[in-house]
Amino acid sequence: ISVSNVVGSNIFNLGFILGGCAAIRSITTTPALVWRDGLFLLSVTCVLVLFLSDLTLTHQEGSLLLLGLVLYLGYLFWKKAPVEEKEPAEDATWKDVPLFLLGVITVAAGGHLLVWSAVSLARSFGISEWVIGVTIVAAGTSAPEFAVSLAAALKGRYSITAGNLIGSDLYNLLGVLGLAGILRPLTIDAAGLGSLYILVGMVFLVVVFMRTGFRVSRAEGFFLVGLNLIRWVFDFWAQA
Repeated sequence: ISVSNVVGSNIFNLGFILGGCAAIRSITTTPALVWRDGLFLLSVTCVLVLFLSDLTLTHQEGSLLLLGLVLYLGYLFWKKAPVEEKEPAEDATWKDVPLFLLGVITVAAGGHLLVWSAVSLARSFGISEWVIGVTIVAAGTSAPEFAVSLAAALKGRYSITAGNLIGSDLYNLLGVLGLAGILRPLTIDAAGLGSLYILVGMVFLVVVFMRTGFRVSRAEGFFLVGLNLIRWVFDFWAQA
């Protein structure tokens, strides 16, 4: 489920979460988010498709992915930009600590319960692990991204909304799959290549949407959500 979970989570982040947040309120982007982060995500996704063209992610390929994450983070710290927006600082108090921990536990427990119940139900209907991973498990593991992105969008922190999701997708591909591939070679079914191609198309579409006027409009958000709903229906219908 490892590869399918990452692929499905990335599609879910860009389709349901970014699309859903944009459908509620259009999301503004920045040139850096488009040309640096968006194009890098597209490049990494294409590289992953190349690595998995033989249906296996080797130790060496996992090492290259993890190295890519290190270089990317190093570049971000080296090229760090000054803070553009100044907001009044709020003093943190000790009462914020239990609230933070409660929030983390609630999100983690909710995601775990969702995944456990949904996987059990799906397996009882004979649905493959790849489809489970690319849909249900992906949705459960994307719960933290959904909570952060929705809160940021409602507060008007649009750069956090888009940046959170692009960054999460990059970490999934470079960090999670990279480390997993180093620990043990990962294999996928030939049918899984279709989801990888869908991910490439989704990333390309999101980059185009972010570039047009440097915003993701409400109409584009609805379009992204609709595409993902169709994909889910197709995935489960193909297993029927």
